[in-house]
Amino acid sequence: QVRLVESGGGAVQAGGSLRLSCVASEYIHSSFCMVWYRQVPGKEREGVASIMRRDGSTKYADSVKGRFIISQDNAKNTLYLQMDSLKPEDTAVYYCAASSDCYSGYWPPRADYWGQGTQVTVSP
Repeated sequence: QVRLVESGGGAVQAGGSLRLSCVASEYIHSSFCMVWYRQVPGKEREGVASIMRRDGSTKYADSVKGRFIISQDNAKNTLYLQMDSLKPEDTAVYYCAASSDCYSGYWPPRADYWGQGTQVTVSP
């Protein structure tokens, strides 16, 4: 069973930056993609960004395009999310996940493995 552990969340003011990390306990097959989701209490979990393990191609939700960058270091089994120009509406619990569903065309893809989440709070 793959374990995913996120870190890097915290509280920042609007316009600030945070970098989230997610370390996997073991190698994740190259057919998978890695995905960042976020969830606000009372709302559905939404996909933020994804990256294909095989070729590094990325996809972003419209709400974060131009502000967030997803990246990976396969040698370290680590996923990142650089978040710049943060807005109060980015406040949420952020989860990383591994998905075998990324070639289905659905967004967000269905995740096979989840991290425990890390809180991001952006104040006005």
